[in-house]
Amino acid sequence: MATYAIKAQTREQLGRKTQKLRDQDMIPAVLYGEKVDNQNITVKKQEFVKLFNQTGSSSLIDLEINDGKPVKTLIHDYQKDPTSDEIIHIDFYQIQEGKKITTEVELEFIGESPAVKSLGAILVKSYDKMEIECLPADLEKIDKIQVDLSKLIEFNDSIHVRHLKVPEGIRLTEDSNIQIAMVSEPREEIEEEPVVVAEGEEGAEGEEGAEGATVPEGESPEGETKKEGTEANQGKSDAKENK
Repeated sequence: MATYAIKAQTREQLGRKTQKLRDQDMIPAVLYGEKVDNQNITVKKQEFVKLFNQTGSSSLIDLEINDGKPVKTLIHDYQKDPTSDEIIHIDFYQIQEGKKITTEVELEFIGESPAVKSLGAILVKSYDKMEIECLPADLEKIDKIQVDLSKLIEFNDSIHVRHLKVPEGIRLTEDSNIQIAMVSEPREEIEEEPVVVAEGEEGAEGEEGAEGATVPEGESPEGETKKEGTEANQGKSDAKENK
């Protein structure tokens, strides 16, 4: 596996002042670890993006601060701007030689499922990364974990964590029965047959014409109370009494 490295500089800008660094195409970051004092640092945006596209978060990186001795680190976490989707902060974790670490490794789906190709099954993927535990030295043995889709032959066939193969010294931390991928039967679309109404027959309930509609006494077809007729009749009665 290739060796990856990046240079960094210590920084004094904190909080909102870090925006000035971003305006200068720098990314604020922090280095931390067990028995290690936290250091606020910054890396060049262009260099980090290029590195991250190669390593992801599962490769060891030699981090050189202020031209000092490189230290072995992992990209433990990072934050993105919700609008631009650009990385705006990085957490580097300094590892300890001889002590096991946990990190995530990307799953690589290979091959083609016969159930999808021949039966029209639907492929469902549940994971795209898998957490592992190993010594820092063993991390160089693994780049991605392959998932062979050619094993999915019939409907409802599935691949679980226990089916994944990893190099010696690497341990998958997830439960062995967790499902990684499966193939399911395609859903059938039920087409409703159109209702044919013979000439002269009434339509469906609630679809009768004005003549066939039954309207409660005192209400209009729209459900509004007929007030005009009542008021008019009352007016006639008042007129008769006044005469």
